Amino acid sequence: MKSLWFHLMPYTELPADFKQKHASVWVDIHSSLFDPARAHLMYNDFLDELEYAADCGFDAICCNEHHSNGYGLMPSPNLIASALARRTRNATICVMGNSIALQNPPTRVAEEFAMLDVISGGRLICGFPVGTPMDDCFAYGQNPSLLRARYLEAHDLIIRAWTETETFAFNGRFNQQRYVNIWPRPIQRPHPPIWIPGGGSVETWQWCAEMDYVYSYLSYYGYKAGKSTMDGFWTEMDRLGKDRNPYRAGFAQTVAVAESRQQAIDLYTEAAEYFFGRCLHIDPRFAAPPGYTTEATLRLGLQSQVGRAANTAIQRPTRMDELVSAGYLVIGSPDEVVEQLHELATSLNVGHLMLLLQFGNMGKALTKYNTRLYAEQVMPKLRPLFDQWKDRWWPQPMQENERAALPAFVPA
Repeated sequence: MKSLWFHLMPYTELPADFKQKHASVWVDIHSSLFDPARAHLMYNDFLDELEYAADCGFDAICCNEHHSNGYGLMPSPNLIASALARRTRNATICVMGNSIALQNPPTRVAEEFAMLDVISGGRLICGFPVGTPMDDCFAYGQNPSLLRARYLEAHDLIIRAWTETETFAFNGRFNQQRYVNIWPRPIQRPHPPIWIPGGGSVETWQWCAEMDYVYSYLSYYGYKAGKSTMDGFWTEMDRLGKDRNPYRAGFAQTVAVAESRQQAIDLYTEAAEYFFGRCLHIDPRFAAPPGYTTEATLRLGLQSQVGRAANTAIQRPTRMDELVSAGYLVIGSPDEVVEQLHELATSLNVGHLMLLLQFGNMGKALTKYNTRLYAEQVMPKLRPLFDQWKDRWWPQPMQENERAALPAFVPA
């Protein structure tokens, strides 16, 4: 099983009364709460943490895209990935991902991902999310009923830009380009692995099966709440005649490791309650615009986790004891965390585990402690899981002796 270190880059200084005085962490969060000088320190701490995870031997380091958002300070994950591509050596760089329906033209994504693949020596995973309604429909003003059609057309244009050797014209419903001829081109052929971050959409599951892409469920609420979604995914794979290779899937989980369970509760309570209490405070107005959820998904009775987060009729856990009992966090000593993650991986049949080892307002020292304990005492015991399966969705980088030395600069 592969362990991927995933950073949301949350703003770590939202006020204690944020939930009482502000309607949402997303879309219309007030600009007065953002201090650029403090965020300067946050960004640099976040990059240090990602580089530290790479040094600790995690299989990948991950970033993603959000807009107008107090818990995800990455409107451009490619900027973060470019810094990581230059400052790391072996870890896969997983961009989860670019909201391609927002790009005009989408060839910008093809170009930037190709640059990242070349700079990193072929270590890139490309995520293509449809995108949340908050990011796509409200922050960026896209029509929710057209979002999936825009997404599919953007995908087709990007794939052709990566794979066709001759300059071509593209005449789509939303994009018209007389000359498509991207430079640079990706190292990985025919293109880097593509993963699809998603919620519980039936169409997304079917799309992943048709295109042979990884379905990655970026869960807010842990493996107990996520089991019905992952069961639905595998049921659909069975129906479509796909094998149950666990590397077809990824799952995000918040994890807190310490020397003992009680020490973990003592160390991580503040950060956990900050994350689940403030960072996931979403106004219901933004959660489900008409046309965003497809008819087939509605008929199946699936509700997005964003919708669940925003549903004021549901009393979500926010206290540490409630979070632990609900499975929002995997927490405990290294052996206890190994046991819980083994259960998660086998019950959900997931070979790519994306770990939130920094969450909420957790500082750099505690983040590094959590990361190091996982890397040294948890990861080695989980790595042999699913060895009988081949991961066909992992990058194939250049040989070590072919790559540039890092850092590739001459000292003054």
